[in-house]
Amino acid sequence: MRHLGYTRVSTSSQDATLQLDALVTAGVQKRDVFADVTSGSRTAIERPGMKKLLEYAEAGDTVVVWRVDRLGRSLLDVLNTVNLMRERGVLVQSISDGIDPATSTGRMMLNMLASLAEYERELIVERVNAGIAAARQSGTSFGRPLSDPAVVAEKLAIVKDARAKGRTAQEAARLVGWSRATYYRHAANSPVTSD
Repeated sequence: MRHLGYTRVSTSSQDATLQLDALVTAGVQKRDVFADVTSGSRTAIERPGMKKLLEYAEAGDTVVVWRVDRLGRSLLDVLNTVNLMRERGVLVQSISDGIDPATSTGRMMLNMLASLAEYERELIVERVNAGIAAARQSGTSFGRPLSDPAVVAEKLAIVKDARAKGRTAQEAARLVGWSRATYYRHAANSPVTSD
């Protein structure tokens, strides 16, 4: 079982020395510390240091952080990262937050964080659904905008003419800014027989 460390600071002008010193004091070797210098706008698994850590860590290892918020940009991101590690059999320890999976209190804290993440996910879904319902009620329509039948007929004529002159469906569709699938869809819906 190895102790691996992870540090994150938002800008290169910030210093991760405090985090690094705390990790070394907790028993992490400097060579086993992975670091990122990135703002919180990127999710944890998009960060190069975290990617390397996740590739390197094995079941039974413990990832040690100075504070749990170093693992993600939001509670949901932190919990997704913790869950990803737990699925791989990697434990997470946070020095400042007192989260240590080797203790019953630490395990309880991780379970509480997992419950909070689930709650946050459900709130997000509820807000999105409420927003969609409100938009529909105010007349907003969703999906592909309706096409002008005259424009579609004109484009179909151009594509069919190009097809008659030997162009492939894809080449002919590109002439009017369509994909091949869009051409076939419009041709199938056209009252005139399509090729």
